[in-house]
Amino acid sequence: MKRYGLFGGSFNPAHRAHRALAQAAVAQLGLDELVVMPAGQPWQKAGQPMAEGRHRLAMLLLQMKGLPGVSVSSWELDRPEPSVSSDTLATLQTAQPGAWFLVIGQDQYARLSTWRRVDALLAACTLAVVARGSEAIAPDPALPPHRAQALAMPADAISASGVRAAILQGADISPLVGNEVARYIAQHTLYAA
Repeated sequence: MKRYGLFGGSFNPAHRAHRALAQAAVAQLGLDELVVMPAGQPWQKAGQPMAEGRHRLAMLLLQMKGLPGVSVSSWELDRPEPSVSSDTLATLQTAQPGAWFLVIGQDQYARLSTWRRVDALLAACTLAVVARGSEAIAPDPALPPHRAQALAMPADAISASGVRAAILQGADISPLVGNEVARYIAQHTLYAA
């Protein structure tokens, strides 16, 4: 049976920790393919400033370029409905039957019961939860029984909000996002005041 993973997020912008996580997920989970997908309309981030989907997709393609076993999908961006992980996973499973993992961070795991149709999501996959450094994974206590395993990642304090703040301060963001993504952000004046 083939093994697949889904790694979604706003990727606003995609940065070095996203790339490192994709590499770790493929290696540690033994995945045949990891699908990395920017959210079209992330309903839990409504009202937050967000680069257009086409820009987030372009930056993600640059960030993930050359990673074996990793593909980038625009499926959620192409839909008019808000992004719901259980719907996305069901569509992917129909197209590619196999064992599926959903890659999420500990911050998401701690509040997963707030997600839409979480019961269907948990029944359809194994959660692969990112524990940074020596952090332990701890589930949302409101979750029903489910399958989960930890993904080990070195501690890295980078965040998309930190990258956006660095841009506003005029700092060189290439160490955070790589040269190609930094160039893309500059060319399109993304996240500037």
